[in-house]
Amino acid sequence: MSDRYYVTTPIYYVNDSPHIGHAYTTLACDALARFMRLDGREVRFLTGTDEHGQKVAQAARAHGLDPQSFTDQVSTRFRDLADAWKFTHDDFIRTTEDRHVRAVQALWAKLEASGDIYLGTYAGWYSVRDEAFWAENEIHDGLAPSGAPVEWVEEPSYFFRLSAWAERLLEHYRANPDFILPEARRNEVVRFVEGGLHDLSVSRTSFDWGIPVPGDPDHVIYVWLDALTNYLSAVGYPDTAARDYERFWPADIHMVGKDILRFHAVYWPAFLMAAGVAPPRRVFAHGWWTNEGQKISKSLGNVIEPHELVATYGLDQVRYFLLREVPFGQDGDFSHRAMVHRMNADLANDYGNLAQRALSMVHKNCAAAVPEPAAFDAADTALLDAAAALRDATRAHMEVQAFHKGLEAIWAVVGDANRYVDAQAPWVLKKSDPARMRTVLYTLAETVRRLAVVTQAFVPDASARLLDQLAVPAEARLLAHVGDPAARLRPGTPLPRPEGVFPRYVEDAA
Repeated sequence: MSDRYYVTTPIYYVNDSPHIGHAYTTLACDALARFMRLDGREVRFLTGTDEHGQKVAQAARAHGLDPQSFTDQVSTRFRDLADAWKFTHDDFIRTTEDRHVRAVQALWAKLEASGDIYLGTYAGWYSVRDEAFWAENEIHDGLAPSGAPVEWVEEPSYFFRLSAWAERLLEHYRANPDFILPEARRNEVVRFVEGGLHDLSVSRTSFDWGIPVPGDPDHVIYVWLDALTNYLSAVGYPDTAARDYERFWPADIHMVGKDILRFHAVYWPAFLMAAGVAPPRRVFAHGWWTNEGQKISKSLGNVIEPHELVATYGLDQVRYFLLREVPFGQDGDFSHRAMVHRMNADLANDYGNLAQRALSMVHKNCAAAVPEPAAFDAADTALLDAAAALRDATRAHMEVQAFHKGLEAIWAVVGDANRYVDAQAPWVLKKSDPARMRTVLYTLAETVRRLAVVTQAFVPDASARLLDQLAVPAEARLLAHVGDPAARLRPGTPLPRPEGVFPRYVEDAA
């Protein structure tokens, strides 16, 4: 296992305000980044905004602003979302920054020097909304596969020799079967490339809001070649001797929505290999959310606003729901009923109630301090071992972005612990066998400690509060401490009065 981890969101296009899709992608990356830090790895977590292109220029005009002023405003909204959701990104990049412009023009120069870029004329279908070129056989009823309208474009253009890279891309996919996940998306990309690739137009002359082509400022660089390069510019490219570049490139994972998989899994590795740069280790394409069974759209008025979502349900609750409700990579449906069920059944009743019962009994029956256990019996050891095993179990799931499976494994231990409470009945032991009661309560408190350490990546605020209530030092909250005997709760340690961390959701009275 590497001691470093570089995770990226797509940079978000600033033609509109952030929505649940943006929050979902960044949340997945945040959970990965938090987990990898807990696992002792040095993490680089990148997000940011994509600010060039025809669509941005049009949106700026519609708002009566110049493109730079418009992007300054909208980019701030994405920063505000990241702050409100407490994302732990290490860098926020904007494609209007000088460091990015330098990187894009340097990559262009590499592609030109390799003979992979040539000047020609583009004539074909273009979708402004997608900022994408589409082949004739992909257009149906005047619409792109995304449903976006297309327009016929004819203009001088530089082209990237994508057609020459089909077999090399297929060989890369064969040699790296986990390069694209989930598997269904990998198969989709392979079929697309096997169908043959056409050279890609990589410059535009019909507008000027973009990065100029080096040596030919009448052209601006195609927004996707520009945008994708952010993953490199954020680690210091073209300075390949830069510490961040040497340390973090190639990226471990580019997290994207399934609608932009082709750009990341076909165009991007081809650009990189043509420039002599290693491709990322993985591109993961997640699914989309519907709202109460309906496709989310402005026209239906059912857009899920991220700030409102958190204000209604709570941040940890929303994080848990989005990462647990559906197998990551598949489409999911957001419903109020499902959200409340997860909040009340999984969080309040199962995890929250376990912690509250255990710590309240410790506080009441053990002088508000960690109890001194006697010898552990088979039931105690089984529960403690199951909790200790969560480090390796969740690590295996997180390595393949199976957030839901990691949470299922954790909640299996939560269930074990709740059954243990009922079977051991410490409230009965209080009178019949006080020493055994203390052992049971120690086992429960120690199990909650291990659970709280592991759940930090998923429900960080609640986990931190539980660890505070167990008086766990800040320096003893890594995954390495889960099963470490030296990190166990120390008998006699004073504990604060316990407080619930997952309140039940109660509907407002009509």
